[in-house]
Amino acid sequence: MTRVTLEKITKRYASSGVHAVKDLSLTIEPGTLLCLLGPSGCGKTTTLKILAGLTEPDAGKVFFDSENVTSVKPERRGAVMVFQNHLLFPFMNVAENVGFGLRMRGEAPAKVQTKVREMLRLLQLDGMDKRKPSELSGGQRQRVSLARALVVRPRVLLLDEPLSNLDQHLRDEMRDLILRMKERLEVTTLFVTHDQQEAAVLSDRIALMFGGVIRQTGESRDFYERPAGLDVAAFFGNRNVVSGVKRGRKVETVLGTLSVSNLPDVPDGPVSVVVRPEAIEFGKTGENTFNVEVKRSVYMGTHIRHQVYFYDNEWDIVAPSGSAQPSAGEHIAIRLPPEKIWLIAQ
Repeated sequence: MTRVTLEKITKRYASSGVHAVKDLSLTIEPGTLLCLLGPSGCGKTTTLKILAGLTEPDAGKVFFDSENVTSVKPERRGAVMVFQNHLLFPFMNVAENVGFGLRMRGEAPAKVQTKVREMLRLLQLDGMDKRKPSELSGGQRQRVSLARALVVRPRVLLLDEPLSNLDQHLRDEMRDLILRMKERLEVTTLFVTHDQQEAAVLSDRIALMFGGVIRQTGESRDFYERPAGLDVAAFFGNRNVVSGVKRGRKVETVLGTLSVSNLPDVPDGPVSVVVRPEAIEFGKTGENTFNVEVKRSVYMGTHIRHQVYFYDNEWDIVAPSGSAQPSAGEHIAIRLPPEKIWLIAQ
């Protein structure tokens, strides 16, 4: 298994001078799957192409273990890339597509056939070896692309939003399949996506990227419960923010004085108070309990999302759909659990 290290990578667009990637350093531990997450245009795919050797950085180095591969040609790196679009050879059948890389390496036909058959079985493509890409569904074509990448046993697997063109049902199937392949083959993987849920489900770790810069790295829980900034909180679907002034374990806000038990290294003074929508409780009493007005409620199947107002602030509250729910226009008490409040210095 291979450790991947990006060391102070910079890439600037020649035409505009804008940085696609700026001073980026990142490590992917051997055999793990790291999701490079961010909005469109933030530099994710550029980073992936630099890792693959398809784009040369203006500055910085790429290491596979202790080997500097920055100037090594793509075909000699041992990194294989699966694109958003399948890029299968339309004139080849499934087996021929999957075995293409092995044939280019000059492996014996019998060996190629054995490896292809095994990979088709692992990717749930049994009985489809003679079909052409045009005879496959979108999910099947993406599985063929993945099989073609994995059959050569790459040192590093690079996935460029491979699920974005699939419908939700197929996306869920492919996520499960990728996780099974990761556990079975133990290949170091970089997965690029703009989907927060996808990153949370698939990754061992996430690196969140804005404007060519890594904004925060960590496990998925960190981004939801301990965002590095308001931009990170917003990207992960949390607009529940109110300004306050921290004094010890208390924060003074328009809601009143909040007790906080989860105290990061934030000094006393102006702070932003962040609370996840699903952490807020209905109808409780005691500390951190306040009255708000319910403006609207949206049924989402497994849960209901309420929009509530207080002092010109609009917050979201997510509650299980099976529990008792407030109605629009109703004034209710909500509680902010002290252990669920996160503070960000202003």
